[in-house]
Amino acid sequence: METKPYFCPNCRSNRVKFSLIASTSQHFMKDAVTGEIVQIAEPVPIQQSEPNIQCMVCHFVGNEMRFVKQAEREPRLPAGTQIFT
Repeated sequence: METKPYFCPNCRSNRVKFSLIASTSQHFMKDAVTGEIVQIAEPVPIQQSEPNIQCMVCHFVGNEMRFVKQAEREPRLPAGTQIFT
């Protein structure tokens, strides 16, 4: 995960509350007649080229770079900083 600020590109209000969405694969076998699970393997993480992030305000899910780029387009200024035009 990037150590850069995030900003939700959907709701455009959240900069702090996020979840990392991870995928796993778990193999299992079922009985053909009853449908009962007869064998199950341990979950194995699926490698992703880029992590998926979920905004905990609006629940939008997107790749991490969307959140990073939105934060770069609309940076948050430190408290007490004023811009004069």
